[in-house]
Amino acid sequence: MFLLSAALCFAQSSPTPSPKAVTGIEGVINVSPVPVGPSKLGSKPLANTTFLVKTRDKLIASFMTDERGHFQIKLPPGHYSVSRKDVQPKAGRYGPFDIDVTDGMTNVAWSCDSGMR
Repeated sequence: MFLLSAALCFAQSSPTPSPKAVTGIEGVINVSPVPVGPSKLGSKPLANTTFLVKTRDKLIASFMTDERGHFQIKLPPGHYSVSRKDVQPKAGRYGPFDIDVTDGMTNVAWSCDSGMR
């Protein structure tokens, strides 16, 4: 009986494995210069825009920014390159943004160049 009781106590006190931490990228993407008033340029969130996530030129995932330019995507740890989908080569610069995902969510604030002057 003692051995059974000791075994039950040991089983109850052993730690449970913690769930795997979520890793990926989250942040905001802005674009500038953009008109913000008469003869005035500024920046604004790059809203509702699709971006591609690649590693070694292989497409891994895609995401779309919300109306505030915010996004969040879960990715395993690794090195990634992020760029706007369907961008014309002469239409500004929308990446690539190189990023290393390690522990947890990696926060970023990226700025794109609209090409407007």
